[in-house]
Amino acid sequence: MKITFFKTLLLSIFIAFISCDKKETTKEKSIVKYSISFENAVHHEAEVNITFADISADTFTFRMPRSSPGRYAIHEFAKNVYNVKATNSKGDNLEITRQDPYEWIVEKHDGTVIVSYTIFANRGGGTYAQVDETHAHLNIPATFMFAKSHVENPIEITFHPRKDLNWKVATQLKKESENTYSAPNLDYFMDSPTEISNHQIRSFKVDEQQINFVLHHNGTAGELDEYFEKVKKIVLQEKAVFGELPEFDFNEYTFLACYIPNASSDGMEHRNSTILTSTRSLTNGGMEDNIGTVSHEFFHAWNVERIRPQSLEPFNFEEANMSGELWFAEGFTSYYTDLILFRAAIITDEEYISGLNGTFNYVWNSPATQFFNPIEMSYQAPFVDAATSVDPVNRENTFISYYSYGSVLGLVLDLSLRKQDKNLDDFMKLVWQKYGKKEIPYTIKNLNDALNEYAGNKFGNQIF
Repeated sequence: MKITFFKTLLLSIFIAFISCDKKETTKEKSIVKYSISFENAVHHEAEVNITFADISADTFTFRMPRSSPGRYAIHEFAKNVYNVKATNSKGDNLEITRQDPYEWIVEKHDGTVIVSYTIFANRGGGTYAQVDETHAHLNIPATFMFAKSHVENPIEITFHPRKDLNWKVATQLKKESENTYSAPNLDYFMDSPTEISNHQIRSFKVDEQQINFVLHHNGTAGELDEYFEKVKKIVLQEKAVFGELPEFDFNEYTFLACYIPNASSDGMEHRNSTILTSTRSLTNGGMEDNIGTVSHEFFHAWNVERIRPQSLEPFNFEEANMSGELWFAEGFTSYYTDLILFRAAIITDEEYISGLNGTFNYVWNSPATQFFNPIEMSYQAPFVDAATSVDPVNRENTFISYYSYGSVLGLVLDLSLRKQDKNLDDFMKLVWQKYGKKEIPYTIKNLNDALNEYAGNKFGNQIF
């Protein structure tokens, strides 16, 4: 009787312990709350506040990112951060210490740390941020700190647009209320650029999904209408390559375009949106010259965002991200950039062939082929992808852009497949179905195996 009672008691305690542990592990993570305002936009400054709650460790560390989705080089965003302060939940100031240029450390908190700082931002492109009285152009890694202890926590951000400047918010983030948006975790947040300005919007539906084109420019509504017709043709032609659109989150994809004098020319893909920036207005050459970036970046909605190299997963916001697959991710996308414009009748036969000739001659005549193959050229991205250095380099003799190298390889593969009454479109469809649609990151061997499946082992192995 006593032994049985003792066993029952132990079992009860064990079940209670397991139940408590289960509750602990299934406890919802606290929301990291961000806010940003732009009172001093005239001087390119924004004010940021972040609330981190449920901090379990005695020492809490927060930091600025050093890399940005879509870029592969290190970018020292911390250099533009100042006036950093931290308080606890009661508003008491916390002492901040530093161990390296990228992070800040506080101790003796009460489980909550509220961080505030000023960010200086004056480059409007695909990597950095720009704040002035024309807009707040925010690439998230260039703007916001994060805590490694909270990377899986949900995020809520409240933007405070300048009402006196008629600013509105455009972003792929999920809208919760007028100016408050959310993300499920840090990865999604960092991948969600935001344009806050007095912009114009055009939209159309494709298979029950909405494609939005947000344009911040100094031109007319008529110019945007004319340009948007080209955008629609590109969307439909690229859908035809893969046979379908990706399933965009919230059934929306948003182009975020800034064609203004104070921007910098760039393009950057993201999961459900892309940044398009140029100093060329639509009336000053942009109607023709800017459209290629639209073609390139939207193709990335398949190739790199969902048909994604395993080497880029997970994306590391603290270091350079190196991939040997950029000849495919960026290069094949570059091959399709002008091909799509040609199919959409946006460029002529002569313009298309001229572009092919220029790219082919650059690759064919480069001495760099004796030093690096396409995979190794891809490895060079951390040194060339908007990377900066002051010492002289020998890149004109040792480097071929993986955009161009991969584009020529795409051409070679397409022409070779056509000799077998096959084509590159159908190979891309196969890769999409096997990897992209299921969001299974691929390796170079996976691409080789897919080509073997599509065109035979002898052909596929010879190409690779």
